[in-house]
Amino acid sequence: MELEEARRLVTKYESAMTAAAAHMEVAYRYYAGQNDIKFRRTRVDCGEEGKSLLRRADNRIAFNFHALLVDQKASYLFTAPPVFDVGNESANKKIRAALGGAYGRKIKNLCVDASNAGVSWVHYWKDDSGNFQWMPVPAVQVYPIFTDDLQADLSAVMRCYRTLDDDGKEWKIYEFWNDTETEVYRQKDDVFLPFDRFSMLLDGVATPANVYRHGLGAVPFIPFFNNGQSRSDLDRVKDLIDAYDKTFSGFVDDLEDIQEVILVLTNYGGTDTKHFLDDLKYYKTIQVDSTGDGDRSGVSTLTIDIPVEARDKLLDLTRKAIFDMGQGVDPQQQSFDRTSGEAMKFMYSLLELKAGLMETEFRLGLDTLIRAICRLSGLAEPETVIQTWTRTAIRNDSELADMCSKAVGVLSTKTILKNHPFVDDPEAEEKEIRKEKAAAEDEADTYRKSFKKAPDTGEEGGE
Repeated sequence: MELEEARRLVTKYESAMTAAAAHMEVAYRYYAGQNDIKFRRTRVDCGEEGKSLLRRADNRIAFNFHALLVDQKASYLFTAPPVFDVGNESANKKIRAALGGAYGRKIKNLCVDASNAGVSWVHYWKDDSGNFQWMPVPAVQVYPIFTDDLQADLSAVMRCYRTLDDDGKEWKIYEFWNDTETEVYRQKDDVFLPFDRFSMLLDGVATPANVYRHGLGAVPFIPFFNNGQSRSDLDRVKDLIDAYDKTFSGFVDDLEDIQEVILVLTNYGGTDTKHFLDDLKYYKTIQVDSTGDGDRSGVSTLTIDIPVEARDKLLDLTRKAIFDMGQGVDPQQQSFDRTSGEAMKFMYSLLELKAGLMETEFRLGLDTLIRAICRLSGLAEPETVIQTWTRTAIRNDSELADMCSKAVGVLSTKTILKNHPFVDDPEAEEKEIRKEKAAAEDEADTYRKSFKKAPDTGEEGGE
């Protein structure tokens, strides 16, 4: 790729990347609890500090419903991360080794990133030792280029991020990836240059270069979409969360600004309010000026009632709508006392719908990742990749255990062990059962042998 062509691609796609990144940053901000209410403008913010303000209180209380809903989905889907089977135990072990010990944390982070940004990305490569490596990449750094046909395959990726050079100067780095090579450029202000990140052997001499032929056989980026529309989970509930924040913050403002009793002075004869309070505390009386018959001079009280019931009702309705539209489980509206397993499944019905949409998209991404591991680790291309997903939810263990005991003789032992609430590793439990059966058979054989009569040979000392 020539320098001018790279510059043209950056100019063409950077505006789209900037708009997409701005939308993603809103979701990341809400996930961190920095809702729009935190940045609400007041009359002071608008330069009207010198004017008399009727309202002094300015509470900006943010409720982090978005993080709660995202964390619910992430823990529901990935507390027990998916496991894979390609039909070969030796290949399965190599795949597990390639995924690494941090696989569970990485896949959980992919879920959180996709829930906020609408899509998350995995970048994979081979290290200097030839081992397979992979790592999630923030969605704000990646701009994909898909083919124009109905298949919409990934044809290239432009990755953009910032870094510091040895002199402390900040540069924007642009990486262009396709299925054969990668090219790297950097930009500072109006300066756009090739970035010699790689070292290439030319005539036996190590020469810096900005182009590297990776030989990975595909564009080494894998998308993990949040749902079929690649939408953020925040899109469904942002307006409701903002309404809840404003209603609650306004309620707290009212409690601070409006006193329970306001004293109204008519024709007060003192000099100022401090004099009035001093007379009231010390003498228990105050001085007023009468203007004649029919005069209403004196002190009266004014009370203002805050519409508590209306606000409580609005907050309740808004909270329910947040969990309905966000497809989550509201812990305040659930009662788990003596709840059957079927009733618990109903409580998780909306969360299961949302999780199912993500699972459909993540299955495609994980299938691509497993096939990339096989391709780059010298393993045969699997015909199918069997994925086993496990949900993590509150359940009625006694009911599940009773169902498993009743299934003995009807279902296989392996199926029963997979669904038993006390079993975390069905294969290990199956081996333990076989070991216990073998020990019991050995003990029974020893017991039977102790009662078996020795044969009579007819010779003295014979056995």
